[in-house]
Amino acid sequence: MLPDAIGAPQIAALLVLLQRAAEEIYSARNTRALLAAGATEAGRSYYPVVATTHLAWIASLVFLIPPAAEVSTLLALTYLALQGVRYWVIATLGRFWTHRIFTLADAPIIRRGPYKFLRHPNYAVTIAETFLLPAVFGAYALGIIMGAVWTAVLAYKIALEDEALAARRRSGV
Repeated sequence: MLPDAIGAPQIAALLVLLQRAAEEIYSARNTRALLAAGATEAGRSYYPVVATTHLAWIASLVFLIPPAAEVSTLLALTYLALQGVRYWVIATLGRFWTHRIFTLADAPIIRRGPYKFLRHPNYAVTIAETFLLPAVFGAYALGIIMGAVWTAVLAYKIALEDEALAARRRSGV
């Protein structure tokens, strides 16, 4: 019975979960260092919404896509390439990258790497991968629905982040 319940979508979801767990360890380390340096957190009460949305997306891959779903190699390769962009964002932010919103008064506003092209490249990647991974398995409707949910969640998070960074942007830090 169990082998019939596990296919490529479920394995992909597990790999994403492991990837995000590793990222959470890095995020937590950066969070501790930022707090020790005097950073303040914005939107703390909103973070559970973000985390729940993310976990719901991963769970939807497990429970809503049939294990026998066909895999689009082209879309899978595109998704993997998108992970390169994801890690370009993380590497560019370095010690400032976290899952949450922290601001440090004397920290620079990052304008290099993917930030030369987009103000919020991390969120663009998130929305793209939210649609793309279900599409790898032909679950386009799921990708559209979860992409719409993520877009709404991230639109509010972006507003929180922009508000938190506004003073530093005005001062040209």
